[in-house]
Amino acid sequence: MTAPAAHPYWRPTHNPWLITVVVSMAAFMEVLDTSIANVALPHIAGATSASYDESTWVLTSYLVANAIVLPLAGWLVSIFGRKRFFMTCIFLFSVSSFLCGIAPSLSLLLFFRVLQGAAGGGLQPMAQAILADTFPPETRGVAFSLYGVTAVMAPLVGPTLGGWLTDNYSWRWIFLINVPVGALALVLVFHVLEDPPYLARVARGGVKLDYIGFALLALGVGALQVLLDKGQQEDWFGSRFIVVLAIVAVVSLVAMVLWEWFHEHPIVDVRMFKNLNFTSSSLMLLMLGVVYFSSLVMMPRFLQTLVGYTGEKAGLVLSASGILLLAMLPVVGRLTEHFQARYLIATGWALIAGSMFISAKWLDLTISFETARWLRILQAAGLPLLFVPITLAAYVGLAPEKNTSAAGLLNFMRNMGSSIGTSLVTTLIARRAQLHQVQLVPHVAKDNSTFQEQIAGLTQALANAGMTGYEAQRQALARIYQSVLAQAETLAYIDTFWLLGGASVVMFLLSFALKRNEPGGGGQVAAH
Repeated sequence: MTAPAAHPYWRPTHNPWLITVVVSMAAFMEVLDTSIANVALPHIAGATSASYDESTWVLTSYLVANAIVLPLAGWLVSIFGRKRFFMTCIFLFSVSSFLCGIAPSLSLLLFFRVLQGAAGGGLQPMAQAILADTFPPETRGVAFSLYGVTAVMAPLVGPTLGGWLTDNYSWRWIFLINVPVGALALVLVFHVLEDPPYLARVARGGVKLDYIGFALLALGVGALQVLLDKGQQEDWFGSRFIVVLAIVAVVSLVAMVLWEWFHEHPIVDVRMFKNLNFTSSSLMLLMLGVVYFSSLVMMPRFLQTLVGYTGEKAGLVLSASGILLLAMLPVVGRLTEHFQARYLIATGWALIAGSMFISAKWLDLTISFETARWLRILQAAGLPLLFVPITLAAYVGLAPEKNTSAAGLLNFMRNMGSSIGTSLVTTLIARRAQLHQVQLVPHVAKDNSTFQEQIAGLTQALANAGMTGYEAQRQALARIYQSVLAQAETLAYIDTFWLLGGASVVMFLLSFALKRNEPGGGGQVAAH
């Protein structure tokens, strides 16, 4: 099979690297807001007289609106034009950020977060599609590596920056900080960005609104996102609320795919999934979101809840991996010019799988700071070899007219992966910890001589420290019970790392199903 006929390559008027920096800055601002509010929820709840559970809708409302808009990117560009749509998204994101920062109540804050999430949903795919058009395929990998900084670094920076702003100023500044950045990005985009000629041709073709497709998409994606975000809190399918959401999500999304497949003017171009490379790349980005965000959530949570690290110290464990990612992403961009994407992707998944298995072997309650930091570095080592080449492989064989739609769907898959990963970690750790606790209980039974010796020894030590005999025995039992809980939860973390490693092995095998591309030779599919 051969690639489709090549389109004449269009060159932008301004320096492509300047365009890369400008659009990546806007995308970084949006990705940052998916995680920056996490640490501020208790402060938001207190300031708005709401419960903590109610304040979590600050995250959910943003993610739902964001997820709905992402797959609509191609259709929205066909209406507004890409530059105009990108500028509109930046403007609305900045304005809604300001409104979030001054919101006097939780209800208004949630409303403005929906607007912010909807506006932000257009920034990631627009940035990626702009780079796909700005650079020829042979140098696209380097540009995607710079854009990759926004996708993998912003979630690392978000919680740390959000915590610092909240502790030193106010939770409102996690939103207000977007205003000057957005204003600068808007001015720069206005001056340096332009639409390629083919977009003008598309725009002149006229657009019809697919009301049924949009309704099914909004209902299905919204239900799925709320389900993932609230599942563990509501006890998953033990809750009628979650069961209803699951039914609505499945029925709506299946109906949406069938409707869009046969619709003359689909609002989401699902027929792109007929392309094997695009489908495989989408699945891999979904799994990358799962694995990356799972490990990103797990390490600081383990260190803070079980080892006793402060938020700042846990952040220092993550910081080394951030430096590694910054250093490796440009290198991987260059490697894409010399090696086939599928081989780089396979190497990345192999590194990820190995790091997950090593984490499962090394993790324990006595882990040192240096060991934890090296584990996080290992977990991040394969990410640059995945994000950039997978994104590059997804565009192989696609016509330029599909770039915007492809970018929207790819970012949607990665974002849904992050939601699935976060839910997966929360659920697995909770459920596996309960299982391991049951398995450990026989070791602390009254008829266990070793347990009785430990109780006696600890009771005596506490009594020697000045406690009464009764109080010393109570404290000894409480401390051993806490130890059992900690051991059970540690085993749950280990189980989760094993599972993530196994999933990465499956993705490693899938890497070889990708079609060959010619590195540095236009990125087209090689003949078979």
